[in-house]
Amino acid sequence: MSNELRLGIAGLGTVGAGVVKIVEKNSDILAKKCGRGIEIAAVSARSRSKKRGIEISGYAWEDDPVALARRKDIDVFIELIGGENGSAKASVEAALDTGKHVVTANKAMLAVHGQYLAELAEQRRLALRFEAAVAGGIPVVKVLSESMAANRVKRVLGVMNGTCNYILTRMESSGLSYEEVFAEANGLGYLEADPSLDVGGIDSGHKLALLASIAFGTRVDFESMDIEGIDRVSITDIEQARDMGFRIKLLGVAKLTGKGLEQRTQPCLVPADSPLGRLENATNMIVIEGDASGQIFLQGAGAGEGPTSSSVLSDVVELARGQRATTFGQPAASLVDAKPVCSDLSAPFYLRMTLKDEPGVLALIASVLGDAGISIDRMRQYKHEGEAAPVIMVTHRTSPAEIAKAISRIKTSGAVLEDPVSIRIEEI
Repeated sequence: MSNELRLGIAGLGTVGAGVVKIVEKNSDILAKKCGRGIEIAAVSARSRSKKRGIEISGYAWEDDPVALARRKDIDVFIELIGGENGSAKASVEAALDTGKHVVTANKAMLAVHGQYLAELAEQRRLALRFEAAVAGGIPVVKVLSESMAANRVKRVLGVMNGTCNYILTRMESSGLSYEEVFAEANGLGYLEADPSLDVGGIDSGHKLALLASIAFGTRVDFESMDIEGIDRVSITDIEQARDMGFRIKLLGVAKLTGKGLEQRTQPCLVPADSPLGRLENATNMIVIEGDASGQIFLQGAGAGEGPTSSSVLSDVVELARGQRATTFGQPAASLVDAKPVCSDLSAPFYLRMTLKDEPGVLALIASVLGDAGISIDRMRQYKHEGEAAPVIMVTHRTSPAEIAKAISRIKTSGAVLEDPVSIRIEEI
């Protein structure tokens, strides 16, 4: 019997084609590092004739990915179709039902069905691996589940969507509006077919839900996540935050407290000279804080053919070596439900207000903030524009509830010409 590990690949888009290229190009390296060969036995995609820059005529073809998953001549089923349901989920179930290990890059499917699929795999003594589902080429899943297994993780946070980071850094460097850079990013092919997955924070939320499960030993709970995208971030906020020594990033943040599990994706300010603040373009960065390890920073390409395909094959190599890690770092049946909570942890906040240019208005704002228990760390007033007086404030640490209370009062105070903007400052 052949000792080679035989792959079935469902989905021959950018990542699927990349996997084929690496297996063909680096077969000798893979064989040496695994102690056995790795070969592609069969593939499936929507179109057999589409030009992909790879030659697939030497592989068996299946029109239906479920049929591919059930083939007897494959050992590992690689799902690169995408989508939380449909043929992706059906083919993964079929693979597990017929004794195949599964490697997937599908964060949406795992964020919704991860607990069920992990239990299904582990009941059958099979592996369900997903390094490529989070942060492209960054090996964060293995770092969390293996390298930091001895730690109590305090917090996981980071930039988990390269498209959003590209848009925000491009707005800053060019002075262009969100709408202009959004159109530019779309023209470059950076956005998903449904752009709200990127700019709406959903993609980051999917990834964060998976990391939180590994970090805190909890069941994946994407539905309870607080999600805010970047569509309301203005060039004014970017420029004025920069003047105050900050940059705006779409962050995913997860933290387990005594009250429950906090999970959120939202635009935050970070110090411009911090590792996250220096992050440019479509790069991702994940920060993990362990009680023994301290802060760990992982940076790299968050998407793309090479990085993501490399992560897919890192899981394949693990299987070729005979390693059978659990899906979320511990047996799926031992994962616990965590009570979802909104963040009530104090933090500094950035406040932008357009005040009426009248005597006593600034004093009124200071009084409202003081009544809410909020003290001002720094303030900057910009050049007046007619009757408008733009003001930026950075508060000392305060709670989100106090900020919300103060903003509600400011809106009805008669002192502002437009609704105030508040953005949390995440401390790194």
